Amino acid sequence: MNSRQAQLKAIDRLLTIMDELREQCPWDKKQTMESLRHLTIEETYELGDAILDNDLEEVKKELGDLLLHIVFYARIGSETKDFDIADVAESISEKLISRHPHIYGDVEVADEEDVKRNWENLKLKEGKKSVLEGVPRSLPALVKANRIQDKVAGVGFDWEAPEQVWEKLEEELSEFQHEVKAGNKEKMEAEFGDVLFSMINYARFLDINPENALERTNKKFSKRFQYLESKAKSLNKDLKDMTLAEMDVFWEEAKRL
Repeated sequence: MNSRQAQLKAIDRLLTIMDELREQCPWDKKQTMESLRHLTIEETYELGDAILDNDLEEVKKELGDLLLHIVFYARIGSETKDFDIADVAESISEKLISRHPHIYGDVEVADEEDVKRNWENLKLKEGKKSVLEGVPRSLPALVKANRIQDKVAGVGFDWEAPEQVWEKLEEELSEFQHEVKAGNKEKMEAEFGDVLFSMINYARFLDINPENALERTNKKFSKRFQYLESKAKSLNKDLKDMTLAEMDVFWEEAKRL
């Protein structure tokens, strides 16, 4: 691994390149925080894909893309004299020190749960009116539900055991089925949301990340379906002309791969 000196030199090189691009490249000169925002979100998802694929070479590249965006935002901030990269680094350093009194102060913790509870309580003391203020509005609903549950659990609003969450899930499933039979679309949607929220909660108690779990299933399904498509093509058949029984033969083959 690189020495600290080499790491700092590499960061300094990136800052220099960013300065040069901002001053000389027509595209880079034109960018604003707003124009970069959607690109940053895209890069974050690409990093997430690389992590799920356990492709460490790709993880390295995607981290580089994200680091570029951080440097880019900091450069724009320096142009308006609001902040620069040093301010960004100092800000997160100060936050980490204040949020870890068990490391930098005299607070004692027993385990990870104590750390999480302290973290949420400290944020409230910093002026946040709600523990949910830290959950971005634009998060996808599944990720948001998981973060909401994490946040409220951090201040003690939580079930005591997985069995209780499972019972709640069964209750929500029963209520959903009742509305399905009643045929009220609006109530069906509301109860289905409750089912999903309870499933995400149960996954949290089992230490399963629901977003990762669902994305793994998406990838698995896509791989099997693409196998089905390739087999159909090799037989000069169109999927829409095949029976479910015919397709199921190839689907079962794909599951064994």
